[in-house]
Formats: sequence, C-alpha cells, structure tokens
Amino acid sequence: MITREELVLSPELKASKAIGCLCGLAIGDGLGDAARKQENRVNYGLTTDFGKGDSWSTDDTEFAMLTARTLIRCKGKLTTQDVVDAWLSDVAVQDEFKRGGQSEIAAARNLLMGLRPPQSGMFNTYHMSDGTAMRISPVGIICAGQPERAARLAETDASISHFRDGIWGAQTVAAAVSMAMVDADIDLLIDTAMRFMPRDSWLYHNMTVALDIVDQAKGRVIDCWMRLHDAILASTWSTTAEAIPAAFACLKLSHNDFKSGLVLAANFGRDADTIAAVAGAVLGARFGAQAIPADWIEKTRHPAGTCLQFTRGMDVVECAKELAKLIDN
Repeated sequence: MITREELVLSPELKASKAIGCLCGLAIGDGLGDAARKQENRVNYGLTTDFGKGDSWSTDDTEFAMLTARTLIRCKGKLTTQDVVDAWLSDVAVQDEFKRGGQSEIAAARNLLMGLRPPQSGMFNTYHMSDGTAMRISPVGIICAGQPERAARLAETDASISHFRDGIWGAQTVAAAVSMAMVDADIDLLIDTAMRFMPRDSWLYHNMTVALDIVDQAKGRVIDCWMRLHDAILASTWSTTAEAIPAAFACLKLSHNDFKSGLVLAANFGRDADTIAAVAGAVLGARFGAQAIPADWIEKTRHPAGTCLQFTRGMDVVECAKELAKLIDN
C-alpha cells in the first residue's frame, strides 16, 4: 500500500491509475452489456472479449463522464449547487433518453419541477437503484487514500437522484476506489467500503451474505456461483442491494489481475453492465492502465452518447488525466 503523498509525487502513476479506473469502468460497462445479450450467450456462453461493431456505452459510462466533468469544472470542491447546475445543463435539457436509467430520468424531471436535493432524490420511485454506484468512481479517483472524503462527496453527488441505499451504494464504491488508488489489498478495501453502510440496511445485509458465501466456498467460483445469485436476488435487477454486493463478491473471487476479474463480473448476468463497471473501476484503479488490454481502452474510450447526448465523442482517457491532476488538491 502507498500513501496519497507518494501518489501525488508520481504524475505517471497518478495518470495510470486514473485512466485505469475510468477506462476500467467504461470497459466493464461495455463488456457487461455485451455479455448479457442473448446472442452472445447463445454463441459463446461466456463473453471474454469485445465482438465486431461499434463500441458500447450505456448510462453507466455516460453518467460517470457527467460526474467527472462536474468535478473537473469545480476543481474537486464539489457542492450541491455544482451538481444541480450540471444536471440542469447536461441532463434535464434532453427530451428523451434512449438508454437512460429510470432513477436519473426521474431526478431530471424532479429538477424541472423545481425540486432540489435531497427532495429530488427522496421523491423518486427509483431512489434505491444502482444509478449512483455506476457513476461515482471519479470521486474515488480524486479522493485517493481519503475514503471519508470520498464518502462525503459521493453523498453530495448522489443526493440529487437517490436516497438511503442509493446513497450508501455510491459511498461504498467511492470509498473502494479511493482505497484501490493507493493499492489497498482486497480485504482492507472491502472492510473500508463497508464502513459507510448502516448495519441495519438492506445493502449491508446483502453484502454480508454475499461475502459469507464466497468465504464458505473458499473463493471457488464453481462452488458459490448459483448460490450467490439466489441469495441476493432482488425483484428488479438494477437495485443497489443486489448489484453492489454482486460486484464486490466478484472482486473477492477474482482480484489478482484486471482481465480475469473484469470478465468474471461482466458475466454475472442481471445488471451486468453496472456490476462490471464497478468491478472494472476498482481493478483499474488498483492495477493502472498498463494492466488493461490496449485495444479494450481504444474500443471504449469514446462514449456513443446513447443516454447523455453531450458525451458523444468525449475522450475517457483525457478526462481521466484531468481528474488525476485534482489528486494534488
């Protein structure tokens, strides 16, 4: 494990980890979305690489780019007003969302009706979705080695669209990324992330259940895979209390290299794009850009704008470099 101060003194390492995190998120989003397609399941069973055609991006990558751009604009000094301004200028202006998350769409509508955080997140049918966890990793990047700060900023960002489990899921992922940025091992990373879950929450319960199942199976995927799915199943697959424990269970099962861990998470099923986006962000932050296949980075570095139109053609790598500069603050 390294200190934040050691990270600050190495511009190359900062950039590599930031690029690894944000690109890992985008890769997980794309590969997870591909893996759950029926055609790929029929043809391959397991999806281990990108196929032919355009690169994929869903709301996971594109809302993460929104969070990243907001942090860059405010130089990491995130306030509720910064988040509101970003959503009003970049989200609520759209008339439709081809692949938008329901929690984010509802939040945009609430903003247009005059509601502001925390009410815009509280008065939202989908307030416990994983829509915050998918977008929050940029906070973990700039808060490298500072999980408490990461959790505070995550709450600031998440409250515009979510409440309770939706906020706690964002804090969990932001804290995990912040620890991965300073090379924390998997057990310390998970223990730190779980500090931000109330003990009586659905999220904490399912996380504990999922990790216990992995421990009982002694980390053998074949001995816990189906049981893990059954134990944390929610009625809607984009629920924080299912997707986030799934992502961390995958990380616990496979965390020694980027590609193996990412492929496992991408093939989880259910909300696989978010599960793999979270796992990819953590693994990318831990191992850096050099551990990721270069063609995967190139395949996913320019979002398609399928959800947020302003993200079309943005450069994930360049955005990550700008986030890396904020680690000095």
